[in-house]
Amino acid sequence: MLFLFVLLSSLLSTVLAVANPGACTGSCNVHDPAVIRRTSDGTYFRFSTGNKIQIATASDISGPWTIQGSALPSGSSIALAGNTDLWAPDISKVGDVYYLYYSVSTFGSQESAIGVATSTTMDVGTWTDHGSTGIRSYTGSAYNAIDGNLVLSTAGSYYMSFGSFWGDIYQVPMANPPLTTAGTSVRIAYNASGAHAVEGSNIYYRSPYYYLFFSSGTCCGYDSSRPSQGNEYRINVCVSTTINGGYYDRNGVSCTASGGTPVLTSHDNVYGPGGQGVFADSKAGGAILYYHYVDTTIGYGDGQKRFGWNVIGWSGGWPTI
Repeated sequence: MLFLFVLLSSLLSTVLAVANPGACTGSCNVHDPAVIRRTSDGTYFRFSTGNKIQIATASDISGPWTIQGSALPSGSSIALAGNTDLWAPDISKVGDVYYLYYSVSTFGSQESAIGVATSTTMDVGTWTDHGSTGIRSYTGSAYNAIDGNLVLSTAGSYYMSFGSFWGDIYQVPMANPPLTTAGTSVRIAYNASGAHAVEGSNIYYRSPYYYLFFSSGTCCGYDSSRPSQGNEYRINVCVSTTINGGYYDRNGVSCTASGGTPVLTSHDNVYGPGGQGVFADSKAGGAILYYHYVDTTIGYGDGQKRFGWNVIGWSGGWPTI
């Protein structure tokens, strides 16, 4: 674990930095965003929970964001409760095709599945639903099959990280093209404390490390009941030299043993940031961390959550905001 000791030695004086979210204009209320730029014209696309995966577009990461409609206006072909209330999208481009992953579930249930749809443009009306990827969970399963995130390894193989609560975050190899699973899932992150509130994984590669970003803590319902201070949503990270892990935080604690280094937590009027993703954007100046958060000057309701983003800085190999 030489890489870990090198990272740790560079962090002896590092503290968690905080910054206000980047500007957002237009339609900025969002939950579980997934952002990508279309290669043909540079248009930003933002997918989010609700409205059968809502699509918004903008000419810049800061907006103005305009709602275009639903990716899957008829819902999902997956025969599960929640198939018209789709959650937690993830977007990737594979070859000339865009792959949109989504979750089918109901709140608090393990009767869940991750589905996939494809398009060559991402425009409304162009998406083809392929149904389930094969990632499925049931009452009593080791994990909850939601919050999928596709990643391409340096060896050219696709993997998907997924999961929330119960056994937290798992990873499974995917076929090429990545419409279905191609192997057995393994756990890559677990918090043994409390309700095991770890979810929303997103793996980002920056040579020579894979960074496992994830949300931890209570995500929702802040307008009716807020958790004790520090137990609200926050964004953590662990790192690994290989796609399969193990992943460790900056103190050398395994991500499967409750590890996780904070990247972005509540501060000032920003409360409960999470539901994050990371993508490289040369126009905005580097790797972008995007997420949703509560602006306490506006309101705590789930429908009032805002779109946030920041350019990631790197200190001794660790992400900073």
